[in-house]
Amino acid sequence: MKTDEVPQDPSQTHAGIRKLLYAVDERGEYAGVHSQGWDVENYVTLAAVEELKQQAEEALKRARAGEASTLEYHMYRRRMDVATLSATTGIWSWRVKRHLKPDVFARLNDALLARYAFAMGVTPEELRKLPADV
Repeated sequence: MKTDEVPQDPSQTHAGIRKLLYAVDERGEYAGVHSQGWDVENYVTLAAVEELKQQAEEALKRARAGEASTLEYHMYRRRMDVATLSATTGIWSWRVKRHLKPDVFARLNDALLARYAFAMGVTPEELRKLPADV
């Protein structure tokens, strides 16, 4: 992409902050160019956020029904998935998946709960609760 082709579509997902992109200048060299955003990127970001909101709502329903742990709800609420939570906590993804089961989650030790809580910016007590319980 050439420097004069860098998208400059005002984006609500950038919150007024310009993003640095690299493009080819007149001399054929890479140069940094600030962009206000790109409509396509904005659309995809908003769609992804909406998907995570829906996943959080579904996880909340499953957790209230006893079909999922509160960890699953908090994971989606923090805009994470199993891979992201696994990478953030350093816990294998197969273990994270196991911990999404309510009976397994209920038996987690304090150290493991603390790792999850730290990664999500909540306390272990908050991690054990759902919004109606808070």
